[in-house]
Amino acid sequence: MNDTLKVILNRRSVRAYSGRPVTREEKDQILAATLRAPTAGNLMLYSIIEVEDQKLKDRLAVTCDNQPFIARAPYVLLFLADYQRWMDYFQICGVSSKAADLGVPERKPGTGDLLLACCDALIAAQTAVIAAESMGIGSCYIGDILERYEIHRELFDLPPFTLPITMLCFGYPASTAKRLTTRYDKEMIVHSNRYKRLDKSGLEKGFAALENDFRAGHRAHDYANAGQATYFRKFASDFAVELNRSVSEMINNWE
Repeated sequence: MNDTLKVILNRRSVRAYSGRPVTREEKDQILAATLRAPTAGNLMLYSIIEVEDQKLKDRLAVTCDNQPFIARAPYVLLFLADYQRWMDYFQICGVSSKAADLGVPERKPGTGDLLLACCDALIAAQTAVIAAESMGIGSCYIGDILERYEIHRELFDLPPFTLPITMLCFGYPASTAKRLTTRYDKEMIVHSNRYKRLDKSGLEKGFAALENDFRAGHRAHDYANAGQATYFRKFASDFAVELNRSVSEMINNWE
């Protein structure tokens, strides 16, 4: 197994950081790798905000579902899906008058453009994760940046055709222990040629490890099985409701 595969297979989320800082040189190396990430049509439909102001990090630790470790992270990057840069460039390039000459209707970014920009931003973010991991710097995704859109839009002065799609905390791990979380078997995830829905037997087999962990957990008595626990603690939780409300507002603002 080569070194790259070892980095990928041993990567874990890191939420506790040592006192060792991430240097400016290391940050620039992470960014250099990130900017080489694959991108649709080489348009680079994303932007990155380095969150260095401690007051901003303190605020994000609250707005992102009250996670104090965000404030302690040595390095924080916010990834935006971004079509604003291109729309501004189109304007200064006289696209409107040229479109009128050609009889071509002008348009603004739609939902498809948004999804493409989200893909670009997420591909860049994962490239940053692998780059950092190869340097011994841990990371943790913050999906909660998708919540409370109005607050985050104001916090970062985001124009209409940008939205926060993910955030990453980076830092040297406080512990060298490598406790990897489990993943579902390949048979659950990988399909051949076309999608295959699992029947009851296949689902029970695929989620067997999850059910075993559920029965061994201290909250097992609250629900009959892991499916119920996942539904009510995650899928139908208060934060999931806020997530969907916030993302709906993002899309409405984009369109």
